[in-house]
Amino acid sequence: MSSQATRVAEHVTFAEPTETREFELGRLDLVEVGGGLVGRLTLQPGWRWSEHVRPIAGTEWCDAPHFQYHVSGTMHIKMADGAEWDSGPGDVTNLPAGHDAWVVGDEPVVVVDWNGASHYAED
Repeated sequence: MSSQATRVAEHVTFAEPTETREFELGRLDLVEVGGGLVGRLTLQPGWRWSEHVRPIAGTEWCDAPHFQYHVSGTMHIKMADGAEWDSGPGDVTNLPAGHDAWVVGDEPVVVVDWNGASHYAED
């Protein structure tokens, strides 16, 4: 049997997530597709990982690696090694463990995350 015979088309929508996690100034919607989880994070103005998620994670820096596409808003990212930059609409970031991030400005940040979302903001 060819490998193409075992492939199955899937269609999911963030309008009907598999799971939703809410935390102060933020929300994570997860969809299960292709044997994995994809997350959509919506972060409100004033959100900062070290203030709003660190108490849930219990770590000094965010230890979840992220591979994400930035849909809207501006996020400032600071790595544990001191590197810093802003990411905005159309940007793709690959963040290893060891970072902080926060919303810049008055527009919510929306990112779609293919890595790291499955355990994000878990109790």
